[in-house]
Amino acid sequence: MGVFKRNKRKSAVEIKWKIKRSCLDLIFECAKDSYPNEFGGFLRVDESFKDTITEVVLIPGTISGESHAIFKLHMKPVDFSIVGTVHSHPSSFPNPSKADLDLFSRYGKVHIIAATPYNYDSWKGFTYKGNEIDIEIV
Repeated sequence: MGVFKRNKRKSAVEIKWKIKRSCLDLIFECAKDSYPNEFGGFLRVDESFKDTITEVVLIPGTISGESHAIFKLHMKPVDFSIVGTVHSHPSSFPNPSKADLDLFSRYGKVHIIAATPYNYDSWKGFTYKGNEIDIEIV
């Protein structure tokens, strides 16, 4: 019959993620402004192009420290266009920590870490499992 058959959703790895250059520039500027503390936010996709990250959602009350960014998740909007997280590392290593992997596994499909010096050569994208992925800049 197939009346209640679910459509197969693409996994985070199957999606060819893209990010607007202006959005990535905003991430770098927020990270520079927060340095030496971490910066954190959520990633939002375009309504018509669900594979293109266009905005960073900043959550009120986020606490930033030298080795953490703590989100007040009760302040996160109910928004189905939010697909993941972004945060900075005040070091030159954009690799996820155990705490990052825990966050990735609970909130979204795609995640970005920006590291110093916060430019196009110092960031990486990851799946919710912590596997590195390519994100095309558009």
